[in-house]
Amino acid sequence: MKALIIDDELDTCLLLSGILRRNNLEPYCITTLSEIEKALEKYRPAIIFLDNNLPDGLGMHCIATIKMAYPKAKIVMITANDSNAIRDIALEKGADLFLGKPFTIHAINAAVNKLCA
Repeated sequence: MKALIIDDELDTCLLLSGILRRNNLEPYCITTLSEIEKALEKYRPAIIFLDNNLPDGLGMHCIATIKMAYPKAKIVMITANDSNAIRDIALEKGADLFLGKPFTIHAINAAVNKLCA
């Protein structure tokens, strides 16, 4: 199974990649919203870890588009701006889970187990 990480923080990409590999997922990373369409087409990920604050916009604005094109893909919104308002909007737009940063290995493992079971 493939996973796509969309985050402009390279440390986050490396950390998530390592955790996902230990969960038998094949991770791929991109750092901007402008890369999403091409990456989704190329990798067809089962699970997507989507940061909200990216250099070229808000990740939450892409959730509905991703879900429309790839309805089976599971989306985990990850953001340092962990407020109830942001969480509610992301979930309303179709995110399957919401994790605030910093997240723990346990939280990522639980997300993968829940969404990829």
